[in-house]
This record gives sequence, structure tokens and C-alpha cells, in this order.
Amino acid sequence: MKRYMPLVLVLLLASCSGRQETTTPTVEDVSESVYASGVVKSRNQHLVFPTVSGIVQEIFVTEGDTVQQGDPLLKIENETARLSAENARIAAEYSSVSANAEKLSELRAAIDLARSRKQNDSLLLERQRNLWKDQIGTRVELEQRELSYQNSATAYRTALLRYSDLQKQLDFASRQAQKNLQISRAVSDDYLLRSETGGKVYSVLKEEGELVSPQTPVAVLGDADDFILELQVDEYDIARVKPGQKVLLNLDSYKGQVFEARVYKVNPAMNERTRSFTVEADFVTTPPTLYPNLTTEANIIIQTKQDALTIPREYLLDSSYVLTEDEEKVKVETGLKDYQKVEILDGLTKEDVIVKPQP
Repeated sequence: MKRYMPLVLVLLLASCSGRQETTTPTVEDVSESVYASGVVKSRNQHLVFPTVSGIVQEIFVTEGDTVQQGDPLLKIENETARLSAENARIAAEYSSVSANAEKLSELRAAIDLARSRKQNDSLLLERQRNLWKDQIGTRVELEQRELSYQNSATAYRTALLRYSDLQKQLDFASRQAQKNLQISRAVSDDYLLRSETGGKVYSVLKEEGELVSPQTPVAVLGDADDFILELQVDEYDIARVKPGQKVLLNLDSYKGQVFEARVYKVNPAMNERTRSFTVEADFVTTPPTLYPNLTTEANIIIQTKQDALTIPREYLLDSSYVLTEDEEKVKVETGLKDYQKVEILDGLTKEDVIVKPQP
């Protein structure tokens, strides 16, 4: 036996199922914002690159360690650099002035001997001249004494020059060898990679025995407790973003929570691949725990207006119209917009009832 639903109930259900949603404008605060996506980064986060190539011999840190400026991170093995440093040390020792003291002493002795000969020949010349005044001796003997004195004087000057030249050569060779030793030691120091800044080791990218070069990073370092936001803003919106603007953001690690930050830097160079600009912001309200490279979605507040007449954005038709209860299409003038609300500047009052357009 078939049962039939009463006609009144059928009509009532049909009426309810076709009923359209309605609302009235609301007076509330509204803000306009720019969407941005990005990541959390440690302040001063950077990749660490070695300055030389070689095999990782020893790693002194692990992820999570805190380091000070100058602390060793890892040691790179290079036998050639070690031998070069040893060779430079030997050359510096051999070229030092103290190692060549005997050569200088020998020339000083030669100077003393030449000085004595010069003084002796000077006395003999003076005596011969006195004799020649008294018509004693010959002219040839006088000339021989004069020639002997000139020879001894020349030998004395030559000894002084040889000593001065040797001293200059030794000083130059010693300084040059010391510089080569310093260069060699500096190169050797490059094989012990040290931290340029204090902070936290967030990642060690190489293992012992691996080959490294100046083109490959070996670690990621950054501040231990200070984090920033690195946001990407589309080129169409970047002109409206300025330092000092408020940022509201959420993190996947903290579902349902909203945190506040503030823009402090807008990088002027556009990424040609993504057609976006990098905007940096400081946390105003910081989550309890943060890690580098956490992803975030944010809204940068461009402007805010209080006591604005607003309607839900989904009630707006063709960007500038609304539907009344009588299904009349009314043109409105809009102002600020966010992802949920739109400001109505003209065309509606807060007593008007509008209908949500059908999809």
C-alpha cells in the first residue's frame, strides 16, 4: 500500500529548500592587506663555505651546538699545504739574519783588516812625504806610498760596501722568507674552517671523508634565539608594502593561532624567476619554539578603517552590485577589501537587507 506525503508538507519543504541567504550591512573595522608566503629564518642565517678544496678530516660540531666567533667547525686535509708550510718554515730559518751571522762576522773582520792597512799606509805615506821634503828618498818611493794608500783606502771602502750589501740582502731574504711563511701559515689556517660569527649550528652538510670545495656549503649557522620572517610578495602588490606595516601570519606548526610581525625591510631587487620581491619582518608576538625554514602564510596590513559599513564579499555581485530582497540589482561603491569583507561607501544603509547571489 503506497503512502503519500501531505501536499502542505511537500510545499513547505520545497519553499525551505529554495530559501536564499540574506544579511544586512554591519558597522565594524575593516582592513586591506596583501598576501605573502614565506619562511621563518634565523637572523643572520647563512651558509658556510670553505675557502680551499680538500677532504674533510674531522668535524668538530653537530646540529644544535652553539659556537662563538672563531670556534673551529671542521678540518680539511691537504698534504701539499702542510709540506709547503714546512718548506716555508725551513726557508725562513735559513734566511734569517741570525743564521747568517758568520758571514757578517767575516765581512766585519775584513773591514777591520782593511781599516788597519789603510791607517798603516796613511802613516807610511805621511812619513815618506816628510822625507821627500828633506830631499830624502826618491820620487818613485813617494808615488809607491801614495798608490799603496789609495789601494788600501779603496779596499776599505769596498769592504764597507760588501758588508752593507750583504746586510741588505740578508734583511730582504729574511723578510721575504717570513712573508712566505706567513702566507703559507695563512693558507694552512684556511684548512681549519672557523666560524665567522657566534650563533647556533642548524645543519652540518658534509661528513668526514667527503670532498669539499669553495663552491659547496658545509654548514648552516644563524642566531640561536632571534628569528625573522622572509616573505615573498607579488610584483603587483609590492608598491603598497612599506616598512613599519603590521603583518598577521599563521604557521603550520601552530594551527589556528595568529601571530603578529612588522615589516622592517623591503628588498628592492625582484626575483626574475618567481616575479616576486623579498620582504623581511620582525616578530612582535613570537611563538614559543621556532625553527629555520618553517613555512608561513601572512597578510601584510596596508590600511585599516574603523566603523566602516561592510558586507561579506560573497554577497558582492560582479564586483560592484548587490541583490535586494526584491531581487533588484543595486550598484554600490566599494572601499577597502579583505578576504572576507568589503567596505560599502555608497548604495546601502545598515538597515538594507541583501540576498546572497546563487552560484
